Amino acid sequence: MSGFFEGRHLLIASMHQKEQVLQPLLESSLKVTVSVANGLNTDLLGTFSGEVARLTDPLTTAQKKCELALELTGGDLVLASEGSFGAHPSAFFLPANEEWLLLLDRKNGLEIHARHLSLETNFSGQEFHNLEQLEIFASKVGFPSHALILRRSKDHLEGILKGITDLEQLRTAARRLLKTQGSGFVETDMRAMFNPSRMKVIGEAAQLLIQKLNSCCPSCQLPGFAVTAAEPGLPCSLCGTPSSTALAHLLLCSHCQHEEKVFFPQGKKTEDPQYCQVCNP
Repeated sequence: MSGFFEGRHLLIASMHQKEQVLQPLLESSLKVTVSVANGLNTDLLGTFSGEVARLTDPLTTAQKKCELALELTGGDLVLASEGSFGAHPSAFFLPANEEWLLLLDRKNGLEIHARHLSLETNFSGQEFHNLEQLEIFASKVGFPSHALILRRSKDHLEGILKGITDLEQLRTAARRLLKTQGSGFVETDMRAMFNPSRMKVIGEAAQLLIQKLNSCCPSCQLPGFAVTAAEPGLPCSLCGTPSSTALAHLLLCSHCQHEEKVFFPQGKKTEDPQYCQVCNP
């Protein structure tokens, strides 16, 4: 279904300049015209710095962003993203960035999403008691290309200073905290326009979404026919024992729920013995 969205106007439901990475990808891949939903305040649905708690899961929050943008503009095609930060679900000692992208097409009754989990993030924060501690932290997290946030303490929600990208501004604000209370809390600003690492992950998530949008269902012919699960069991080429490598992929249409199983998705029918738990335990 190449060109399914061609010629249409696509809104981006963002107030944090995500169009910088999304617009060129979407316009070149989908042949749409992209603009931002001006006047949309997505901070009403939650802020990373904690002033507004996010009350729903990331995908539901992205849906709400889409709905707000369509109500505001009267459009029928919109894309929103929602990010989360915290410990990686398996490598829990490392921070991770999870990004969800959702495309909502009211004209065709479609909702198609993609999720991307990355370890490429500078997400961090710490208490500081002097300028040296603060500047060591700033250097580790990529300041000044990556902005910082200062506050009185980790959970303090008043007087937060965001989007700091200037060293003198950082020092001046920190000296004020050190003078009045002897310490402060510094953290990375995870808003997209202040965090190039996150912007890169959003771009990677967009590539995954575009793959879905360019894959149509053989049954209903609508976009969104994509891999939803992998079935392990590719046999070892030496002993034949099923390995953890995918034997098949399950593809599902997000619109009509048509399913197909594709065997040998990596183009090989056996796995190297080095990945076999019997041959190489």
